[in-house]
Amino acid sequence: MRPIVRVLTLLAWIVLIPTLVSAQAVIAGTVKDSSGAVLPGVTVEATSPALIEKVRTAVSDGTGQYRVEDLRPGLYTVTYTLQGFNTFKREGIELTGSFTATINAELTVAALERDVIAPARELRARHPDVAMLLLECSA
Repeated sequence: MRPIVRVLTLLAWIVLIPTLVSAQAVIAGTVKDSSGAVLPGVTVEATSPALIEKVRTAVSDGTGQYRVEDLRPGLYTVTYTLQGFNTFKREGIELTGSFTATINAELTVAALERDVIAPARELRARHPDVAMLLLECSA
């Protein structure tokens, strides 16, 4: 009886170990803007010390959905970037086994910034109040 138990135990380990070793987690979700519209083309980066390459990247599709697959168990940070929008970051995502973490993101529109370059002499002549304001800000 004992040899049969040993053989069955050994067979169970042979079957289970590859399954446990190959267990890979997934981070998936949908990216939208603040109005609720889906955002295609968002770069999604999952970073973790558990990854050999340290970062795994995906891009959201036409329906705003993304999927980062084959992730090892560990702690992850997910960063969402799209030109014209503020970067969104979610930290402390813990993945175990073959778990699928659903992480949805909402990106907000970035503030429009513009540099204006004008010769100081021309600026003072045409807009003395603006020239004084700029001088006060730069001091």
